[in-house]
Amino acid sequence: MKVLVVGNGGREHAILWKLAQSRLVKELYCARGNAGTLKLANNIPIEPTDIRTLADFAQREGIDFTLVGPEAPLVAGIVDEFEKRGLKIFGPAKRAALLEGSKAFAKDFMQKHGIPTAEFQVFEDLQKAKSFVRDFGVPLVVKADGLASGKGVFVCKTYEEAFQALDNLMAKKSLGQAGTKVVIEEFLEGEEASYIVMLNGDQYVPMPTSQDHKRLLDGDRGPNTGGMGAYSPNPFVDDAVESAIKEEVIERLIKGLKEEGIHYMGFLYAGLMLTSRGPKVLEFNVRLGDPEAQPILMRIEGDFLESLLDFYHGRDVTLKLDERASLCVVLASRGYPEKPEDNKEIRGLEGAESMKDVVVFHAGTQLKDGKVFTSGGRVLNICAWGKDLAEARDRVYGTIERISFEGMHYRKDIAIRALTKPFGS
Repeated sequence: MKVLVVGNGGREHAILWKLAQSRLVKELYCARGNAGTLKLANNIPIEPTDIRTLADFAQREGIDFTLVGPEAPLVAGIVDEFEKRGLKIFGPAKRAALLEGSKAFAKDFMQKHGIPTAEFQVFEDLQKAKSFVRDFGVPLVVKADGLASGKGVFVCKTYEEAFQALDNLMAKKSLGQAGTKVVIEEFLEGEEASYIVMLNGDQYVPMPTSQDHKRLLDGDRGPNTGGMGAYSPNPFVDDAVESAIKEEVIERLIKGLKEEGIHYMGFLYAGLMLTSRGPKVLEFNVRLGDPEAQPILMRIEGDFLESLLDFYHGRDVTLKLDERASLCVVLASRGYPEKPEDNKEIRGLEGAESMKDVVVFHAGTQLKDGKVFTSGGRVLNICAWGKDLAEARDRVYGTIERISFEGMHYRKDIAIRALTKPFGS
């Protein structure tokens, strides 16, 4: 089979790495890829959001199956365009992708269908939003309604922080049209969990549990990012918690989609806060998380493409999992997430990639004259397996010591809290 993966980050490199192990694959393509995907696929110089050009390419090259990594092309309607041309593609159509494309839509959907989430209000008027903040009190969370690559969420502990976030989004248009409308919601406390399923109408298959680390700095400080590290499994999601997530979130979502006449095909990500009152949804994403996809895919055994195709065609699928833990730490550029520096030479990659039970997934990288340089905010994903999270963590941080580039930044506390909870409990 000829398979196309759309995207150019660490998630897409991990997807290609997993697909390359399939007996069904004849040739892999990636649009537009990075220096790491070059080793597995033919990088195609087409932007992920250039939907018609991608569909033209898929038709011309006889692509048998397409997987979409990032949210932007899904929200823009890439699935609708491909399906209109009779091309097989794994991902939700434009209407279903609104679950991520509009936080206001997602919150209204959750409220309507009894899916537990934080109390909220939606605003398009700056002064009304500020008045609500004064009445509601802090801490609270301000969210841009539209897509912002993980950078549109602001946890505000003071009134000043809340007003500044609102001014930046609604008056200064710091995120463009994404911040024209905002969601202001209750601040929730607890442990975060990423719960991702493959969804096809009424049928769903859970993927390994994981936890992301959104904030830039150790101790969950600093601005929100696309994600600075993740691990799997998530020890905070025990059997009872997972049962509640399935019943109160996934199955209510499926029922709600059916009532709304929306067919969902693809990955569905529930970003959750595990509160003292049970799991509550922070957000829905309509694709695999990044960096969650990296440790998740490392724990899936067998032919993943075969499982995807079976699921796509409505057949029963059971994922077999590696019992080991996996962990990912993101190496980012100086200035990320606001103004990341680029074009810095990366040293030590060969030594890192030769380490036992370690995989290096590229994100913001480019190849020039045989050398690898940075080309974005999140640059590399250093991942490893271990008999438990502690071993996987030691292996990752030991590998990071071999890598360097000017301005390299990473969190040093990924999975620290999880280590205080017995693994697998």
